[in-house]
Amino acid sequence: MNAVIIEDESLIAKELMSKIKQVSNDINVLEVLPSLKTAKKWFMENAEPDLMFMDIQLSDGVSFDLFDDFKLQCPVIFTTAYDEYAVRAFKVNGIDYLLKPIDDAELKKAIDKSRIFIHQKTKLPVDISQLISNIANARSPHFKEKFIVHFRNNWIPVDTKEIACFVRDNLNYLCTFSGDKYILDFATLEDIEDLLDPKFFYRANRQSIIHIDAIQSVKPQENQKLIVLLKAPLKMELDISREKAPAFKKWFDR
Repeated sequence: MNAVIIEDESLIAKELMSKIKQVSNDINVLEVLPSLKTAKKWFMENAEPDLMFMDIQLSDGVSFDLFDDFKLQCPVIFTTAYDEYAVRAFKVNGIDYLLKPIDDAELKKAIDKSRIFIHQKTKLPVDISQLISNIANARSPHFKEKFIVHFRNNWIPVDTKEIACFVRDNLNYLCTFSGDKYILDFATLEDIEDLLDPKFFYRANRQSIIHIDAIQSVKPQENQKLIVLLKAPLKMELDISREKAPAFKKWFDR
């Protein structure tokens, strides 16, 4: 089965290729197309593949624009850091919609679903409202509104909107925008991350999760890592790895 990847971040594209190979080694990735312009040129010169993996927000536009210029019939697995494009995705051949970072099991399910349409030549889904309902149920937007913290032998509620970051230092802590720091009753940052809205919070590294409004500046390093400086009174510096830097840039540059 031949496929193309439309993704403007080379590291993310390489990671996706690796994941595809791990979960479905019969897929041959013909090309990685890094921009809308490149993709349009490629489709003018090549027949459409059996399957497309398509990022939505590209450096020079949104990938949906391809469907204005080409009558593409192959199924598409959309990959994106945001969920606001879901309705449009399923109006243009979308069979699944994976939020980054992409989970291996979810990727395999999406590929297996695509095989049904490819091998049985089944028509692509047309019940858009049902598909969107499924997305909403699968990715419930019911994020945590308050966290209970310990302070002087008392439990105190802290609104999530007041939290600048979460950090791990033997125990897990939350830090507010005003500079307060409290201990949390969570075993791991992963448990906390699952409760947060990814539009506002980002897992910077193993020791921290940051709120987008807490960021004062981002400094690129020669090794392609990033140093994130949080606003006063925190003034914390956090490292973001070379591998995570492209995804962070997309999340931050909205």
